[in-house]
Amino acid sequence: MGPRRDNGGYCGEVGLKWTFAHANNKIGQETMNNLATKMVAVPDIAGAVDYTNEQDDRVLAISEMSELFGVTLRTLRFYEEKGLLNPVRRGARRFYGHRDVSRMRVILQAKKIGLTLVEIRRVIKLVEGDSPKDLQYSELLEICENQQVLLAEQKALVEEQVAEVDNVVYSLKELVDQR
Repeated sequence: MGPRRDNGGYCGEVGLKWTFAHANNKIGQETMNNLATKMVAVPDIAGAVDYTNEQDDRVLAISEMSELFGVTLRTLRFYEEKGLLNPVRRGARRFYGHRDVSRMRVILQAKKIGLTLVEIRRVIKLVEGDSPKDLQYSELLEICENQQVLLAEQKALVEEQVAEVDNVVYSLKELVDQR
């Protein structure tokens, strides 16, 4: 699914918030020149970007939510069971609103960078809280920097393991070749 192109809105994995100034339905040269300076990259983990749609009452069925995010129905039910998603139930059917869509973006990016369910719950509580955005971003930065350090340590350990396996494979090849 490519980025939506209209008078402004939300775009994909990184989460770009943009606005366009139109003059007679045409984008002027000055606007085009300044477009890059008006774009603000907001990672999905930072929460909802397009606040104008929060009052949007459209809902997605579980199959639509699954297709939108490329996850299984079981995954959505799992996140509901863990309290990360709160779909409206109508009989046996589940319906997801704007808040759940925003939460799912946060969940998937947080999962992609390796955060645990406990950490994901903390991030959701943070981005849905009442604290000022600059404080939220600072705390999110700290969470992500801590994860970055952890991943760098894990990467170093994996690189050591790969080097050790390379040595073992080389030695075993030498033994096989001698026979």
